[in-house]
Amino acid sequence: MSASTPESSLDISAVRRLVIAGWTGRDAARVEAHVRELEAEGIPRPPRTPMFYELSPSLLSIAPEITVIGGATSGEVECLLVSRDDDLWVGLASDHTDRALERTSVAKSKQVCEKPAASVLWRFSDVAPHWDRLELRSFIEIDGTRAPYQSGTAAAMLPPEALIKDLVARGGVFESGTAMFCGTLATLSAIRPSPRFEMELHDPVLGRTIRHEYRVHDRAESI
Repeated sequence: MSASTPESSLDISAVRRLVIAGWTGRDAARVEAHVRELEAEGIPRPPRTPMFYELSPSLLSIAPEITVIGGATSGEVECLLVSRDDDLWVGLASDHTDRALERTSVAKSKQVCEKPAASVLWRFSDVAPHWDRLELRSFIEIDGTRAPYQSGTAAAMLPPEALIKDLVARGGVFESGTAMFCGTLATLSAIRPSPRFEMELHDPVLGRTIRHEYRVHDRAESI
């Protein structure tokens, strides 16, 4: 593939490592305030920030629907970094998480849910000069109506280079075949489940958008 190719497709079968970066906000005071909010909800304080959770790569999915158990799961819009032999790429994904299990173990709450992703990737070098201007948005369904859920720019989170450097410094690996979630934005109101999650990554400089949406099917534990 030539260096001028602006877009590519996400091949989930080629992803051998899946890393979720959490608590990646650049503003330390806001990160601490968020930690305290979650502590009040019974979610344990992370031992340090940012945190990195390595999950099964089979969780990454480009399917239009996922299945969960229990009604306490929700999505989070995030930039997705994908390292391949031909270059570093950027995509869009949702760190769908079990909020009930999160009170017991953040790592387990992430491992039990599939991670929906858009099939389109952008070459990182094309967006790196204006990374902070990339716009992230998500929408949920409330009583059958589409409602804004998250909105902001990539400037709210640590830049990709800093996340990769921190991951490697802690003994992690970011080699070809690795996909890493870069952190999410605060919700516009409150964290809540939804039967549908819609997300988009917009580049206002190059005038293009990656979009993806998925349905959430809640299944009982047994029948």
